[in-house]
Amino acid sequence: MEYNGPVILVLDFGAQYSKLIARRVRECGVYSIILPYNTPTEKIKKLNLAGIIFSGGPASVHQPGAPLPSRDLFELGVPILGICYGTQIFAHMLGGKVEPARYKEYGIAFLNHQGNTDLLKNIPSPTQVWMSHGDQVSKLPSGFSALGNTENCSYAIIGNDEKKFYGVQFHPEVVHTPEGTKIISNFLHKICNVNTPWTMENFITNSIKKIKEIVGNEKVLCALSGGVDSSVTAVLIYKAIGDNLHCVFVDNGLLRKGEPEMVEKVFRNHFHINLHIVDAKTRFLSALKGVTDPEEKRKTIGNLFIEIFEEEAKRLGNFSFLAQGTLYPDVIESVSATGGPSSTIKSHHNVGGLPEKMNLKLLEPLRELFKDEVREVGRQLGLPDEIIKRHPFPGPGLGVRCIGEITEERLNTLREADAIFIEEIKKANLYDKIWQALVCLLPVKSVGVQGDERTYKEVCTLRAVVSEDAMTADWFKFPHEFLQKVASRICNEVHGVNRVLYDITTKPPATIEWE
Repeated sequence: MEYNGPVILVLDFGAQYSKLIARRVRECGVYSIILPYNTPTEKIKKLNLAGIIFSGGPASVHQPGAPLPSRDLFELGVPILGICYGTQIFAHMLGGKVEPARYKEYGIAFLNHQGNTDLLKNIPSPTQVWMSHGDQVSKLPSGFSALGNTENCSYAIIGNDEKKFYGVQFHPEVVHTPEGTKIISNFLHKICNVNTPWTMENFITNSIKKIKEIVGNEKVLCALSGGVDSSVTAVLIYKAIGDNLHCVFVDNGLLRKGEPEMVEKVFRNHFHINLHIVDAKTRFLSALKGVTDPEEKRKTIGNLFIEIFEEEAKRLGNFSFLAQGTLYPDVIESVSATGGPSSTIKSHHNVGGLPEKMNLKLLEPLRELFKDEVREVGRQLGLPDEIIKRHPFPGPGLGVRCIGEITEERLNTLREADAIFIEEIKKANLYDKIWQALVCLLPVKSVGVQGDERTYKEVCTLRAVVSEDAMTADWFKFPHEFLQKVASRICNEVHGVNRVLYDITTKPPATIEWE
């Protein structure tokens, strides 16, 4: 649903933290979007633009082909905040000077300032900041003044109050800059003067209105998986069009234990939404027979989903729209929406591999939201905690956690191991502290001893991560006793497994899922 209120544009120069900047802006109650640094100015002018943030980036302004914005952006008459590399852009393009720093700064530093700018309102001095730069501003452009410094950086904050251009050499968006969100809030509310709040309550109201306008009296087929995203999508659309929504839940044999029963309980019995359950287990397993490549798995599963939805649309009536729970990070990660140096990591089931012959128009009301925003929408719509607080689950389901060949036997093994892991996490009251927990079944076997007999069975690995938005993630530090208990239960209760590992790789370099 396109948002028409005030927008803060985050221009991406290849930064690791562009998505985090956008989330921080939204946490401050202001809508933000991310576009690549070379987006045409004419496109930017069409936004209800309240301000621009130049992200950081790995480049030097002096290197050939360095990413630089159009000079026209400085003439738009809106405030601009440069972060790290974004600060150096001001100096490089507006008449100052950028040079390699004598002492490069990576990590914690302490900012000193006089507080003589709205950007630093109620920010203590000194205050901790997080630095990550090799170049820095050595000469200010005309009209700019120094607003703060660290031990090794004379121009840690620069500003032109007349034009409302400001640059911070540090990263206010990361947790290692404790006052960073307050600095961003000052930029949004005191400098950009944004007073129209971006809230999930407003989002729900506007979305229901827009869905009604878009759909009219047509019928919508919703791809319901039982996860947070598709569940919130379904209820939001139901609030708008009532019985013109039909939800199709495909039991593809790649689901977690007890999932079909939970979906039927919530959506048919509680919300009384039109729910159609399709038993397609045999069809999916047949299509996936012999497929081991992760990307081929995803596209096979995604294409078969769409085929089934089209068939259901014809069987159930005359549908015009297919609803999906696509989120903003899905779009960014799947199709490299920023257009910057990032590359496609993997196809997402909602935005990758859709057949060109698809006969239904897409309706994706959550496409502009981050995960935490979706959960809040769900709470306000009355969805139960068992769905709202649910860990993310990939569209291809256990198909991309069953590494290697997918068979019914291997899926059953994985399903039982996964259920034990999640059950023990909940018993230990750790579920809400973890972003995502999962089990992967590996395509290797190991020798074991069970009941005084030699065994040769499969190996599974546990994975649990903490994250804010799944763009980066760290592994969860379980007590050793917990891991021992889970491993013991899996080996004792799951017939096909005799060895359990724990994955302690961060993202990056790994992804959260294995495939």
